[in-house]
Amino acid sequence: MKIVVCIKQVPDTSEVRINPETNTLIRDGVPSIINPYDLHAIEAAVRIKEEGSANVTVLTMGPPQAEDALREAVSMGADEAVLLTDRAFAGSDTWATAYTLAKAAETIGFDLIICGKQAIDGDTAQVGPEMAEFLNIPHVAYVKNIEKINGGSLIVHRLMGEGHDVVEASLPALLTVVREINEPRLPSLKGKMRAKKVEIKKLSGDDINADGSLLGLNGSPTQVKNIFAPEVKKDRKMLEGSPDEQIESLLSELKTLKCI
Repeated sequence: MKIVVCIKQVPDTSEVRINPETNTLIRDGVPSIINPYDLHAIEAAVRIKEEGSANVTVLTMGPPQAEDALREAVSMGADEAVLLTDRAFAGSDTWATAYTLAKAAETIGFDLIICGKQAIDGDTAQVGPEMAEFLNIPHVAYVKNIEKINGGSLIVHRLMGEGHDVVEASLPALLTVVREINEPRLPSLKGKMRAKKVEIKKLSGDDINADGSLLGLNGSPTQVKNIFAPEVKKDRKMLEGSPDEQIESLLSELKTLKCI
């Protein structure tokens, strides 16, 4: 079985800064990490590999420094790493990103694609499902457990608001996973040594036979009009005393503010 895990290198959320002129995240000089949900996707793929016969390829789209994220994924147990890097990819929205990743997955070949449910910098949860649509394969989102992979199908548990669904899907398929699916392992010393030596395969738009008009900013049907960091408000008041006293104080404040 060939498994492709899509990961993203994101800024550490405690360090997010925004360029007021371009309305984009400032990434220069900001620590980067593997998107936390993607760590669970890597772990899920490696566990499938350990339980049977599978090859795990990690795939990301980004600048050359995204190699660091790929090497970390290899140190966790992935077999191969592929970096999609091309100036033509710059400015991609979720649609263009999904198209590019889908074309790369086609080029690599796969039986199963696993993604984290969303990236913490955009929080859209769109790229995985959009990839599946471009590839015309079934997908299951919010997967909390992979119960069985048998021949040409799999059975998974999909997290829902009041429990979970048991879903069967034919392969090839795409899954997006949630934190509840597992606890990602720490890289082993052997894994770190291997990651240092692994060859990162680099692919451009031409290498994946992508339509140039569908890449990057030109291929993005959505445009960000404005982005800003919420204002930090410091006019907070802590209510003290017994529960009854706090309720009285709260009612008094609401009346003062004419909220009731």
